[in-house]
Amino acid sequence: MRILHKRLTAEASPAATTASLPNRILGSLRDALNAAARDTNAESADPLAAGSPLTKSPPPEAPAVLLMPAPPPPEALIAVKPAAVDIELAEPATRLLRSVPRALRSADEVGRTQAVRGKPKVSHAAFHQDPVVGWLVVVGGPGLGAFRPIYEGNNTLGRARGQRIAIDFGDASISGEEQAYIRYDSVDRAFLFVPNLAKTNIVSINSKKPTGAVPLQAMDVITVGHTQLAFVPFCGEEFDWSELTDLKE
Repeated sequence: MRILHKRLTAEASPAATTASLPNRILGSLRDALNAAARDTNAESADPLAAGSPLTKSPPPEAPAVLLMPAPPPPEALIAVKPAAVDIELAEPATRLLRSVPRALRSADEVGRTQAVRGKPKVSHAAFHQDPVVGWLVVVGGPGLGAFRPIYEGNNTLGRARGQRIAIDFGDASISGEEQAYIRYDSVDRAFLFVPNLAKTNIVSINSKKPTGAVPLQAMDVITVGHTQLAFVPFCGEEFDWSELTDLKE
């Protein structure tokens, strides 16, 4: 009789068994998850049983618990050093003005142009470089279209870059040094071509092979190796650098 009385009492008051469930849910997140798992298993076993979604409202959801890490002590913040970060520097998109040639700079970058008022005063006191008295223009062979300046006095002609007139366009048949000489005398205002007879390669002027000094005239063609050079004078009877008044003694 006592066993039957306890069973009837339990069946008559099911709320007493489940009365403590909300307290457990509010107690901790782990207990709430375990209780929800038990309720889910019970509902899947008997959809029509008491406590299923078909017979009563689902139990209230457990409140979300947000776990935040404890802030570090101020001493730890001071001790922490930033980690080294390797930063790959890209090539700058802009170019420094000093690397741009002066001739390519704008007027603002070079400076304001000064207006010339009255008769301009031009100085001829000193040469910027050795004065150019003529040119040799490549009209045949390697370097076609290029030119080389002729300077006052004696000019050595050869393939090496150390020559005063360097014909260094890839013609290996030209001697490296002193294949020939071109001379300009400001007193006579005349050009002379002097072949170097000690060299094995023979040079020619207008198809003639000189064996000594030969006067050069405008547009004479000098053949050295496989290269043809046209002579273009700048100084001569019409003009010489000595005519500039500031350079006269």
